Amino acid sequence: MARVNFWVAEFKRGRVNLEDEPRPGRPVEVTEDQTSEAVKQLVVKDRRMKVSEMAMALYISEGSVHTILHDRLGMRKLSARWVPKCLSDDQKAVRASMCQALLTQCCRDADNFMERIVTGDETWVHHYDPETKEQSKQWSGFASPRPKKFKTQPSAGKVMATIFWDTKGVLLIDYLPRGQTITGEYYSDLLDRLRTAILAKRRGKITKGVLLQHDNVRVHTCRLAVAAVKCNGFKVLSHPPYSPDLAPSDYFLFPNLKKELRGRQIRSDDELTTALEGWLHEQPHGFYHNGLLALTHRWTKYIDLNGDYVEKEEVRSSSK
Repeated sequence: MARVNFWVAEFKRGRVNLEDEPRPGRPVEVTEDQTSEAVKQLVVKDRRMKVSEMAMALYISEGSVHTILHDRLGMRKLSARWVPKCLSDDQKAVRASMCQALLTQCCRDADNFMERIVTGDETWVHHYDPETKEQSKQWSGFASPRPKKFKTQPSAGKVMATIFWDTKGVLLIDYLPRGQTITGEYYSDLLDRLRTAILAKRRGKITKGVLLQHDNVRVHTCRLAVAAVKCNGFKVLSHPPYSPDLAPSDYFLFPNLKKELRGRQIRSDDELTTALEGWLHEQPHGFYHNGLLALTHRWTKYIDLNGDYVEKEEVRSSSK
């Protein structure tokens, strides 16, 4: 009723329309197309430009810049992520082609295909690896001061572990002796030991045919390693270059293992290997199967993206 009375009074005073009358001060024009285009051009020129710098350049408020960026241009500011390599179009095409071939091979007999895979890789495990900021979060009251986290580095004490595993669990763990490096001869010996471990732990797996999934670093593809693969009756699954995101140990097993050990003070190599093996063997049923099964999901994603890298994904077991 108050609004009706207002307009009745306005028309009695001679008002003839419902349009807003001119107001004093600067008109609201900063979100018009011309200003939005000016903001867009600044972003295209320098994608790291700050909101305050845009506002100063265009003589508008920071709030107006926010409105244009988010509401009109649909933009957001994201941190860059690390990827193994800046892939060329040809390298992306190779990744997509290999993923398509592997997915086709898997789809012919999915259950049997996954059961035949044995994957493995090497990694450094430190006596002490500091917690990440995410892991060190803690609940506190609104009036409590922010917790402090002192910067620390991984310890010099460390062990090089090579782990081979399949859908049912760990097959072989090897620790590189101090002062040595992994060579073609050393790795070919590991493959001989791997066959012995498979015969002991997975009856019938050798007969079905082992599909060895490892990356293409030099020691895995040298003449001695290739000869050992053939001698032991393994078949190597193709693996694209610069693709740790397609190696189950790199995207699944090692991140979960190191997350568990991170923040723990370990005093010796023996204590470290005991903790490592304890964690590997206590994982629930389905843990390792889920890690390998994620390969099919990744192959599909990379095909859809024409071989490009995808956002980081953390693969967890749903069996806990």
